[in-house]
Amino acid sequence: MTSESTRRRAPGMSPEQRREMIVAAALPLVAEYGAKVTTSQVARVAGIGEATIFRVFADKEELLDAVLAQALRHDHVIREIASIPLDEPLADRLAEAAEALSAHLTRLMSVMGALHTSGYGTDRRQRPSSEQGKGREQLVAGLREAVSELFEPDEDGLRVPREQAASMFLGLLFSRARPGAVGALTTAELVDTFLYGAVSPGEQ
Repeated sequence: MTSESTRRRAPGMSPEQRREMIVAAALPLVAEYGAKVTTSQVARVAGIGEATIFRVFADKEELLDAVLAQALRHDHVIREIASIPLDEPLADRLAEAAEALSAHLTRLMSVMGALHTSGYGTDRRQRPSSEQGKGREQLVAGLREAVSELFEPDEDGLRVPREQAASMFLGLLFSRARPGAVGALTTAELVDTFLYGAVSPGEQ
């Protein structure tokens, strides 16, 4: 029996799987270096040869496009919020949702900020404003539905419909994420203030 016949190789990835793996490796690098990241850096983190990148991406610009598209995707954060167990206390459910959305927005702003600072996005690859607006609308609608479900077990105790409570809570989370937000609260403080108000019981 020859060594060739006894050699076993791991199943190869499909081109789409390889693209996803490379994008996952590139995303934190792009968040740090922006468009200045090199394909050799990406290959090193991904544990592959640099030439492998160009088997699934025409050039570095196409890879950067794919990384930005991945950062802009919102389905994963909506799934994460939708998977929060409803038998947990409401405060814990909302805290988990806040952390999930915060991580998503932090990653998105890091990638977009690094790319913008390094000069990416000033050419034909910029998305039309109408497309950007549609993406934001889809994100907010999906988040509102997922967060609204978190209020369902406690719906009888709410002062407003759970859909409205979800919109109010998301408003707080998005406000906290804005650059220059004043007096940022911790997640626990934000949830506590949302549920019980900004005025202490003794002052009411």
